Amino acid sequence: MMNALFNKPRKPLIVGIGGTHRPNSSSELAARYALGIAAQAGVRVQMFDGPSLSFPLYNPADPVRDKYAMSFVAALRDADGIILAAPAYHGGISGLIKNALDYTEDMNRDARVYFDGRAVGSIACAGGWQAAGGTLSALRSVVHALRGWNTPLGVTINTASKIFDGDTCLDLDVERNLAVMARQVVSFARAMNAQRVDGVDAPGMQYL
Repeated sequence: MMNALFNKPRKPLIVGIGGTHRPNSSSELAARYALGIAAQAGVRVQMFDGPSLSFPLYNPADPVRDKYAMSFVAALRDADGIILAAPAYHGGISGLIKNALDYTEDMNRDARVYFDGRAVGSIACAGGWQAAGGTLSALRSVVHALRGWNTPLGVTINTASKIFDGDTCLDLDVERNLAVMARQVVSFARAMNAQRVDGVDAPGMQYL
């Protein structure tokens, strides 16, 4: 048993969630950009953009699950960290992102329930600072309710001006903030993984 404690931790998986029904929205590009920084740090990454989050409205009483929703929940179960980006719709989280997060209820009996033991970096995109701030606060509240660990830095992005050009971030402040947040997610994932023994939580890990 003692030898198992010194097994090399698995390479962390960071899951990105973000976007709208429109491909290449600001929130999707922000999540992809942060996920790219995480990948450069040597972790595995997986992205769920807006079109891939178009699940049926979550119904906890319906035992049948859309195959794409099942893949999404499976990825979250395997995730060691999450990067979450949402657009501000009328001052709050878009229905698309909120519905996707509602599917985490399928994880309510997991050994790592919901987002337990995972760092979550949140990003809010809006055409003004007020809506961006309110949406970021809402995202971080949802993460807290799901027992996730909010990164110290959350990122707000004012999309009144163009921020992304494909894979390029045009705003140095946004670029720096996304990099800091992504590295916080990776650092936490590695720290928690170092305490796992062959995929099982080490004693006391859940209560750090």
